[in-house]
Amino acid sequence: MILSIESSCDDSAISITEIKTKKLLFHKKISQELEHSVYGGVVPELAARLHAEALPKILQECEPYFKDLKAVAVTSTPGLAVTLVEGVTMAKAISVALGIPLIGVNHLIGHIYSLFIEEETLFPLTVLLVSGGHTQVMEVKSLTDIETVAKSMDDSFGESFDKVAKMMGLGYPGGPVIEELAKDGDRKKFNFTIPLSQSPLIAFSYSGLKNAVRLAIEKSTKDDYKDIAASFEHIATAHLTQKLKKYFKTVKPKTFAIVGGASANLYLRSQIEELLKPYGAKLLLSELKYCSDNAAMIGRVAVEMYEKEMFSSLDELDIAPRSQL
Repeated sequence: MILSIESSCDDSAISITEIKTKKLLFHKKISQELEHSVYGGVVPELAARLHAEALPKILQECEPYFKDLKAVAVTSTPGLAVTLVEGVTMAKAISVALGIPLIGVNHLIGHIYSLFIEEETLFPLTVLLVSGGHTQVMEVKSLTDIETVAKSMDDSFGESFDKVAKMMGLGYPGGPVIEELAKDGDRKKFNFTIPLSQSPLIAFSYSGLKNAVRLAIEKSTKDDYKDIAASFEHIATAHLTQKLKKYFKTVKPKTFAIVGGASANLYLRSQIEELLKPYGAKLLLSELKYCSDNAAMIGRVAVEMYEKEMFSSLDELDIAPRSQL
C-alpha cells in the first residue's frame, strides 16, 4: 500500500491506496473553508497552522496500515510554500521511520488522475484543468508525456469566481456560492464581453471580466446580484468554450476531460458537453467528491510512479510552489 498526503492549499488529506488493485482503502480530508471564509480567501500562515494540527490527527487513523506500506507519497508542487512544507515534512518523517521510499507528486497531475481513482487510466486525452490556481488545456499521452497547449495569462477560472464572490461580500469559497446564486438569475441581463473573443490566441484571461463585474456591482443593488452572478458565470464559461472551439479546429477531440476544483460547476459541465457533441468525443469527469484537492488522486498518481520506481531521496525532494506542467 501507499500512504499519500495532500496539503497544497487549504485541505488536509491523507489516503491509503492498494498498489496491485488501485483500490482506495482509506481517505480522509479536513477542510479549512470555515476558518478562511471570514477573510474572504486563504490565509497561508493560518492554513499552515491548521495543517500542522489536522494532518497528525488523520495520520493516527492510518496506523493499522503502517506494516503494509511500501511507499509514502506527498504533493510537493505546486501550491502554497508554507502549506506544502507541512505535508513534505511529514512524508519525510514517515519515510525515515518506516524505511520506505519517498514519492513527490505534482498536484496538477494529481487532478488528471482524479479521473482514474480505483480505475485503469485511459490515455491519450485532452484535459481542461480549472481550479482556484490554474486554467489550462493539456494533451496527456501518459504520466510522463503531458503537453500544456493553453493557459491563463492572469486570473484562473476558479479564482475569478472567488473574487466575484468576495466583491459581493458572499464569503469563501466563491465557486459554489456564485453557482447557487446564478441558478435564479438572468444570464443575459448583464452584457459582459467575452475575453479575447477577437484574438487568435488560444489562451485565457479573466482579469478584464472580473473588472467589468466589479463595475456592475458598484452600480447595482443586492437585488441584482443573482443576475450579475448568472451573467458572469455564462461569460466566464463561454470564454472557455470559445477558445476550446478554436483549438478543436486544429486538434479534433476524441476523449476530453474536465478536472480541478471548478470542474464541479454543473453549468460548465453542461456547456462542455454541448460543445463536444458535434465531434462525438467522449467526456470524462471526476466524481464530484474528487474534484477539489484530495489525497486519493495523489495516491492514484503514486501507484503509477511506484511501478516506474520514480522515487526521491530525502535530499532531492523539496517543495516547488510555482512549478507548472
